[in-house]
Amino acid sequence: MTGPLHGVYPAGAAHAALAGDVVGYCGYVEHSPVPVRRRELPGPRVPVIISFGDSLSVRSPGLSGELTSFVAGFHDTFAVTEFVGGQCGLQVDLTPLGAHRLLGLAGADLRDGSIRLSDVVGRQAADELVERLVEAPDWATRFTLADVFWSHRSEAARPVDAEVGWAWERLRRSGGRLRIGTLAAEVGWSRRHLASRFREQVGQGPKEAARVLRFARAVRLLDRAPSLSDLAAEAGYADHSHLVREFRALAGCTPSQLAAERTGAQVAAEVP
Repeated sequence: MTGPLHGVYPAGAAHAALAGDVVGYCGYVEHSPVPVRRRELPGPRVPVIISFGDSLSVRSPGLSGELTSFVAGFHDTFAVTEFVGGQCGLQVDLTPLGAHRLLGLAGADLRDGSIRLSDVVGRQAADELVERLVEAPDWATRFTLADVFWSHRSEAARPVDAEVGWAWERLRRSGGRLRIGTLAAEVGWSRRHLASRFREQVGQGPKEAARVLRFARAVRLLDRAPSLSDLAAEAGYADHSHLVREFRALAGCTPSQLAAERTGAQVAAEVP
């Protein structure tokens, strides 16, 4: 359940040179004397959590454990995080292609579970990054240090097929509503070849990625849609029932339950 949580969450934009790879930065300093549980929803990003020391309990279909600094995947289902006491660190949101380019992740590594940051970038690099961030005098300096870290990673970035990059952007801009056959025809590949290359570099196949993009759009529209039927139509679902089924599958709850949670109600999420 949620408790008397106190926190600050400074946000920062990444350097323009990192556009397409780094979505942005969000710092967090929070404290609660009672357990705080959150439902973390799937979306078109790969979160990198850089903890300044405190561990976080993470439960998802592919993982259950206490983590500090880690890379989450481009999931198609939710996770539940929980902590009590203090939390302090920096969250970096990468695009799936950014995680492929900057972290060298591919295929299932982009999708499944959560990977310790030190296992991805090396223990020395991870420890040095955390140390610099902890010693920085303010959040603006931390965001600049993060820019430098990712810029250095980009110098040896893993290549991405131009066709996959183009297809991802087309799918993202459509909110997941573009037909995969149309997408394959536009890049001049067969559906099978597109699915294979896309899955290797994005983590999900184009059909699965479209599902997550469509869901993420529905979540963004949830608070201002006049009704669930209107929300279903605007987000690209067949009908109200289709919308509810997808929310149950990807969020573990109905749209109404999620809306209630977002107003600060109790989170009672169970991972399947």
